[in-house]
Amino acid sequence: MVTSSANEGLWPALKAAVEAKRQHVDALLGRLNVVACGVGFKESEGQWSEEPCVVVSVTRKVPKAQLSPDDLVPQMLGAVKTDVQEMGTFRAWQGGPRDRHRPAVPGISVGHVNVTAGTFGCLVRRGAELFILSNNHVLANINRGQQGDPILQPGRYDGGTANDTIATLSEWIPLQMSSPQQESDCPTAKTAASVLNWAAQVLGSSSRLRTFRAQAATNTVDCALARPTSEAMVQPAILGIGVPKGVHVATLGMQVQKAGRTTGYTTGKITQVDVTVQVDYEGQNVTFTNQLMANNMSGGGDSGSAVLDMGGYVVGLLFGGSDLATLINPIQPVLTALNVQVVTA
Repeated sequence: MVTSSANEGLWPALKAAVEAKRQHVDALLGRLNVVACGVGFKESEGQWSEEPCVVVSVTRKVPKAQLSPDDLVPQMLGAVKTDVQEMGTFRAWQGGPRDRHRPAVPGISVGHVNVTAGTFGCLVRRGAELFILSNNHVLANINRGQQGDPILQPGRYDGGTANDTIATLSEWIPLQMSSPQQESDCPTAKTAASVLNWAAQVLGSSSRLRTFRAQAATNTVDCALARPTSEAMVQPAILGIGVPKGVHVATLGMQVQKAGRTTGYTTGKITQVDVTVQVDYEGQNVTFTNQLMANNMSGGGDSGSAVLDMGGYVVGLLFGGSDLATLINPIQPVLTALNVQVVTA
């Protein structure tokens, strides 16, 4: 969970909202048009209150009369209010033209040789090793890449060719795309299976039924590393922002900034924390938990951008969004998963 001194006065209400969200998230995501569920401030006519609530994001709002009772989002989850917000469909961002830069700097077009283009996020180190940090779907082609594959700057969609190779794919955290099955603990399903198995036994059949429930594979990060062909090929200063000063924890309401290869330098605000969201990866829904959501501060091709607070500290790694919102991995799980540190000098 994302907390800091900035939210300390709201901690009891935030804790209650987080607990309510985690208790009801599976049921909420099963409703029509629901694509995400997180914790934010109650909003009315475009104005934020200071009341934490469970925010339910839908692709589009429809009149209650057009929804079945099972698809209506309750106004309260216990003692915690809900807020339904229209966000559109979340996608892993790709696309848009950018130029060739030498040396390459964070905030510009980059991508796996078989990917359209994304964004060079920032430089990170593991001991003496230097790496480019971006998303799995930017550098590793959604798990399809191989170690040593060329990383182009600019990306292929922006005119990059083999002659524009600035790095090679080093490692990535695999995206969990499948939904493994687990044996169901539903009493109704087990009773039905028992009755059918008894009937099969009476009829002399050796076949037996077992009950299973769908188990959605979840992710916490979309990240990968590329090793520059030489350290002289890259510099750490993020385009229009400068060299990161370190790492901070994002908080609800925090003002943030980023440099991306499509929308350039933009600012925004963290509107939700502890977000569970379904993201479209080339037609397949991929579920993420414990994410950050900001307002619309990105576009296709900005995936991989480092997101910083206004003091210049990295707080997250941008990986997707919709026409109305931006999705961000909190930075610490990214760094922990890859065992790296942000370059600050």
